[in-house]
Amino acid sequence: MDYNILFSFALATSALAISPGPDNIYVLVQSITNGKSYGLATVSGLITGCIVHTTLLAFGVSAIIKANEDLFFAIKVLGAIYLLYLAYKVYKSSPQLNLDANAVPKKSLKGLFVQGFFMNVLNPKVTIFFLAFFPGFLFSESMSTVVQFYILGGIFMLVSFIIFSSIALLAGQIKKYITKHRNSGLILKWLQIVVFIGIAIFILL
Repeated sequence: MDYNILFSFALATSALAISPGPDNIYVLVQSITNGKSYGLATVSGLITGCIVHTTLLAFGVSAIIKANEDLFFAIKVLGAIYLLYLAYKVYKSSPQLNLDANAVPKKSLKGLFVQGFFMNVLNPKVTIFFLAFFPGFLFSESMSTVVQFYILGGIFMLVSFIIFSSIALLAGQIKKYITKHRNSGLILKWLQIVVFIGIAIFILL
């Protein structure tokens, strides 16, 4: 096992979870509007949905690896290209963070969990992102690739849960900081760009 690769994966996951995206912004706004428990319910649903994507990836890509190593290499190259495309999209986007509370309807805790779950599972961009992100971080030549993908999925879910939950619990302070520091959105925007480009280079090399 190459623990350096696992550490790199956890670090990249942390940076991605901190960077502003539809999921963590929704968690932040939900917590600001309705309370921390509602943000945590959303987080739990989102993270649970990752189990589905990890399972599809583990069995689907593992079968491809067994069938054709060249095809697996092509998947990694296409994954790197997709990550560079995401970096370009972030570059073209506005650095302003939208914390519009009016966009968040009031729901029960169970309703938010279910919504978070389906927000994740039914989003094809998550599937594509997992396919682009995970294969470049396989860390063992002897361990089953299915097991490796589940370990990576577990790390991804644990790190994301910790960071997303922290966003929910610290929503009030985060909002004050963003309001006070107008350039925070720009800093987070460039963090996303650097992370996407860095992961793409890591996968290619």
